[in-house]
Amino acid sequence: MPTLPMPVALPPSTLSVAPMMAWTDRHCRYFHRLLSSQALLYTEMVTTGALVHGDVARHLQHDADEHPVALQLGGSEPADLAHSARLGEQWGYDEINLNCGCPSERVQRGAFGACLMAEPQLVADCVRAMVDVVSVPVTVKHRIGVDRTESYDFVRDFVGTVSEAGCLTFIVHARNAWLKGLSPKENRELPPLRYELVHRLKREFPALTICINGGITGSEQVAQQLQTLDGVMIGREAYHNPWWLAQWDEQFFHRSARAALTREAVEEQMTDYMAREAKLHGTPWSAIARHMLGLRHGLPGSRHWRQVWSDHRLKALPARDVMALAHEMVQNSPPECATA
Repeated sequence: MPTLPMPVALPPSTLSVAPMMAWTDRHCRYFHRLLSSQALLYTEMVTTGALVHGDVARHLQHDADEHPVALQLGGSEPADLAHSARLGEQWGYDEINLNCGCPSERVQRGAFGACLMAEPQLVADCVRAMVDVVSVPVTVKHRIGVDRTESYDFVRDFVGTVSEAGCLTFIVHARNAWLKGLSPKENRELPPLRYELVHRLKREFPALTICINGGITGSEQVAQQLQTLDGVMIGREAYHNPWWLAQWDEQFFHRSARAALTREAVEEQMTDYMAREAKLHGTPWSAIARHMLGLRHGLPGSRHWRQVWSDHRLKALPARDVMALAHEMVQNSPPECATA
């Protein structure tokens, strides 16, 4: 196991990038860290089975520059979660998060994710097992309800029961999870957002850290939520419009903006990272570049720039040559095709 830095203290008012399957891998997190030095980053969900029976290094390896970074676990067996949480702390993660919000059928077959909300005592047992073996915070990400259950009492009782087991931070996706009839994508869009229930949780549990997730796409919305809540988690908007993250340190963490931070400088650093990953691990640049395709979102020539970086016919070229081609395409973009 590599020598990794000790976990760092998390900011008191956390702005974070959500765990997103197939998206927030270690390459994505490295990219996001270049944009914000303070935002809390989350891994994709890692199942306890993958850590108990699989390649631990493959699932938990991360770059020291990613901190603060949280490991999200999926599982429902207290002993397996305790084992996985201990591994997460040993590998240097700053937080262990339990997924109680994913509605996918695959996750349901494993009896975890959003369906766990119907079993708050089991979640409490899982949290207690993890809290007992790690010194880093154990947190829970969940929905406001399951299926057609829209009573505030349901989520209130869930939070109350789980908090008694030692969880002090709850990240609340302000939509119900519909376990039947909707795809995971539809579950992120169709159940109505009910922010007022999250705000009510904060009023009822003032000593807990309550963070909100779902449908937040701009700095004004973030600022508004932070007037009432302790943190905001951003999902798809952070991925598709990553340059927004470059504003976060100054706007929400009171850190001076880095004068040298430009899209071009970030692309240059990512290109260096691609070369390093190729040399160390044989990682093709395309596996990394896919995460930064939104970097020039809204700028002239962005569509042509994306086309170059996503062109697998160029995969034999060094990443720096691909970057040069992308810049050439931007410079030669017809004015009528300038934006995307």
